[in-house]
Amino acid sequence: MSAHAPNRLANETSLYLKQHANNPVDWYPWGPEALARAKELDRPIFLSIGYSACHWCHVMEHESFEDPSTAAVMNAHFVCIKVDREERPDLDTIYMNALHLMTREGGGWPLSVFLTPDLTPFYAGTYYPPDDRYAAHGRPSFKRLLAEIHNAWTTRRDRITEVGRNVTEYLRQMGDAEAGDAAVAPDLLSNALSTLRRSYDPKHGGFGGAPKFPHALELRLLLRLGERFNDPVAQEMTAHTLTMMARGGMYDQVGGGFARYSVDEKWLVPHFEKMLYDNALLTSAYAEAFQKTREPFFEKIARETLDYVQREMTAPNSAFFSTQDADSEGEEGKFYVWGTDELLDVLGPQDAEFAAKVWGVTRQGNFEGHNILFRTLSDEDEAKANGLSLADFRTRLKGIKAKLYEVRSKRVWPGRDEKILTAWNGLMIAAFAHAGAVFGDERYLKSAAAAADFVLSNMRTPDGRLYRTAGVGQPPKLNGYLEDYAFLADALVALYEATFDPKWLRSATELAEVMLKHFADPKGPGFFFTADDHEQLIARTKDLHDGSTPSGNAMAVTALLRLAALTGRRDLAEPAERALRGYRETMAEHPAASGQMLVALDFYLGPVQQIAVVGPEQAADTKRALAAVHRAFRPNRVIAFHDPAIGAPPAELGSLFEGKGAVGGAVAVYVCENFACRAPLVGIEAVEERFR
Repeated sequence: MSAHAPNRLANETSLYLKQHANNPVDWYPWGPEALARAKELDRPIFLSIGYSACHWCHVMEHESFEDPSTAAVMNAHFVCIKVDREERPDLDTIYMNALHLMTREGGGWPLSVFLTPDLTPFYAGTYYPPDDRYAAHGRPSFKRLLAEIHNAWTTRRDRITEVGRNVTEYLRQMGDAEAGDAAVAPDLLSNALSTLRRSYDPKHGGFGGAPKFPHALELRLLLRLGERFNDPVAQEMTAHTLTMMARGGMYDQVGGGFARYSVDEKWLVPHFEKMLYDNALLTSAYAEAFQKTREPFFEKIARETLDYVQREMTAPNSAFFSTQDADSEGEEGKFYVWGTDELLDVLGPQDAEFAAKVWGVTRQGNFEGHNILFRTLSDEDEAKANGLSLADFRTRLKGIKAKLYEVRSKRVWPGRDEKILTAWNGLMIAAFAHAGAVFGDERYLKSAAAAADFVLSNMRTPDGRLYRTAGVGQPPKLNGYLEDYAFLADALVALYEATFDPKWLRSATELAEVMLKHFADPKGPGFFFTADDHEQLIARTKDLHDGSTPSGNAMAVTALLRLAALTGRRDLAEPAERALRGYRETMAEHPAASGQMLVALDFYLGPVQQIAVVGPEQAADTKRALAAVHRAFRPNRVIAFHDPAIGAPPAELGSLFEGKGAVGGAVAVYVCENFACRAPLVGIEAVEERFR
């Protein structure tokens, strides 16, 4: 095959697969043709899993998959399959778990796995170099590895079969848990707080050392733990981490939005790829931190992040794209860095000197001779240092950022993966809905509603099942996974609470019912990652631990508990409660990997406030009352609104509004918890006093 002749991946919708379409490797996408070919030829499968923004995936492609001699070995002895982990997280989960079992290592991408033709894994690793430069560290060259695997396949097949059988048995047992009657209690939350304190970095914020990830779920958990245990240290840990991240180079100081992680402990040098899910989860963390502290800086970062998503990551159909690459013109981070001469050319001497002071720009640079922009001081301290009022400082900096953004926009942009993923769109819809309600910004609510409309209209089958993915202008494909249902259902609850349009609540309930029917484990607690009618794989797994996104089980529990609190439906609450009890040990033993489940547990332990607001929808006092409720940090609450003038409340909310009405024509807010309601707060003064 010519190095330039397109292979089978040219017809795929995934950007990651298309990136390998001109490799000399005879790649197959995952599917019946490839699997049948492996059995026909009696060859092992080389399964390579990655994603379009993955830097080391690009490196291994350039070093090995574009090399004709390496490709010749692959084509002669293996059936080679490429998988986009974002399209097929079911395969990624199974074979990443196999890697963990076989190597006891942390894993990562590219994920390189060798399978028998019946899909049993017998060897796994990640990146392999083209030579033996890392052989002393147990990482042979890729060519050497291919030769050893081929030799083992032809001479030691019995050993391969034994390894594969043992690994598969372990994979099938992973996620099993007894339903159990053991109660879940606040000790799980206090244990999590102790664990997070031990790993906290008091100097730079965050948890652990380099590389340092943002851990948005744990930060949101800390806010709740600070509230539950009246612990100001937990709040300070969150506020300090959020501040340091947003001042660092991991945050795009010119265009907004967060990179995937920092390669150092100071948040200075990012791994420059930008993922939709990180920016969704971090936006929600900053919005909640604003609710708790009323610190304007947190609102600013949340807004700038959403503005970035609206500007650069929103499709013409209003849904959200997946990722932006770390590389441009073959260099990691080239799009984002600056030099002193470039600042001078763009800004002139006075503004260039000002910008250099604010963002730490030096002649020698801080990243391969260039500068990643970062902040060390707050706006207030920086204004004082420059002899400016705070307003004048911010005005000047805003103008400079606009000039730099304009110039940067003329550079060669990093690649953008424009596939639309249901689950990730759910996370971003929730972020826009939450922030739009907290900040009272209709632009964000419109973005959330438009994306939700697209997903519900275009990513569902006529019988209400979800698809996983779609390309722009292309039909959706692949069955939805647990996370697609759970993330989207949770987002629709958030969108209902932000807009009070009952269609979002109805759609959330419909998705929850499908989720219970097709994903719930009928014999034990929790939910399977794939539906009961999904393609047959070697194991039907459950994701119990958070990864870069919340676990599907944890978000399913979250969505079901919130829906049950709004609707009063015990059939929604009971599976969630059973899952919490069943995975008590997971939360106890691995709290740092159970952030979302612990958030759900905090909600379950409550007390959950059911807040029913009743009043004339267009009245100024009603709008002020709703704004006050939305701005208050009440994580364990649900909120519903009804205007008596438009008739009866939605049927789903009948029990919540039963016996509740406006008082003397004025807005009234009913706060109920533990099956009892307090006297209504009547009039705007009473509401704002309670929710200030």
